[in-house]
Amino acid sequence: MLSIYVDLALGLVLAFLMLSLLVSGLNEAFVRLLGIRSKFLWAYLRDTMDGSDAQGKSWLPAKVADVFASLPFVRDPRPVHSDQPAPVEAAQAPEHETKAEDAMTKLLYQRVQEIDHPKRGRTSIANIPPERFAVALMEMAAVEKDGVEGLLTKLKAMGSPLHGHLKGVWDSAQRDMDRFRQGVETWFDGEMQRLSMLYKRYVKWVVALLGFVVVLLFTMDGLEYGKTLLRDNAFRASVTAVSEAGPDAYSELKEQCAQSNPVPCITDTLSQPALVKVFDHAIVNIVIPAEGEPSVNWNGGTWWDRLTTLSHWPGYLLTFVALLFGASFWWDLLRRLTGIRGRR
Repeated sequence: MLSIYVDLALGLVLAFLMLSLLVSGLNEAFVRLLGIRSKFLWAYLRDTMDGSDAQGKSWLPAKVADVFASLPFVRDPRPVHSDQPAPVEAAQAPEHETKAEDAMTKLLYQRVQEIDHPKRGRTSIANIPPERFAVALMEMAAVEKDGVEGLLTKLKAMGSPLHGHLKGVWDSAQRDMDRFRQGVETWFDGEMQRLSMLYKRYVKWVVALLGFVVVLLFTMDGLEYGKTLLRDNAFRASVTAVSEAGPDAYSELKEQCAQSNPVPCITDTLSQPALVKVFDHAIVNIVIPAEGEPSVNWNGGTWWDRLTTLSHWPGYLLTFVALLFGASFWWDLLRRLTGIRGRR
């Protein structure tokens, strides 16, 4: 009896893991295609270094709806890519600059553009180490007449929000350059952690939306799938009973395969476990015959009838909630059930 529940648990976990991996793969594909990570980073840098745009709007999305409607599609906060190496010396910050020109963002990009490669004409830099950011600021301050004091004066004249952050770090460092550099690293590292948390909070809504779409496209009914797993286990037990008890136990299998020759029926059923059949109800399914090449078939009619059947929706909801746990959760659970040890 215990093996039946172990088989049920393994089947459910494996199915949820496969669907979760599909959701994660789709999410990563959209992130890479649209450059979401890079856009999040440079939207934050524009808001922090130059403030809002000429219309007074923040570059970083304030609401979840802005992530879907604004950041990936409308306004691209990333600087234009340059294939030239960084200048030998950093350019001086202007005395006064309009917010539309984004002077400080351009100066920062000049100091880190060596690690860049193009992505549709824009930068693809999605991560700036705190040490590199601190060095870039030190290089900007080095070309000013009064060093850090001169840079802070220009930032204040430009109305840059960065002035307040650097002023606090400079004062706490007591005008010591080495302590100032370390303070900038610590401050920027904390800001990147906060930005990562903000990014994850927005991405989880995207993952939830993708999970809902995947469940509906595959019409994956978790409750029905669990019942199919138990039925498969019972069918295998019947086949075993035939081999052990002889022809007297043949009647049960004959009833299940009454419309066809029992031997091919049993072979076909055992060769198609529940995990394979769970994807048969997708809007497009793949048929792999015993002989010949696989074929892709449109399954729109069956898919729509299944989707509009209300009795399946509790199972869809169960599958959707399961996908929200993520692929890492189901992989860890699968390792625990099977005893697979992860490599350290």
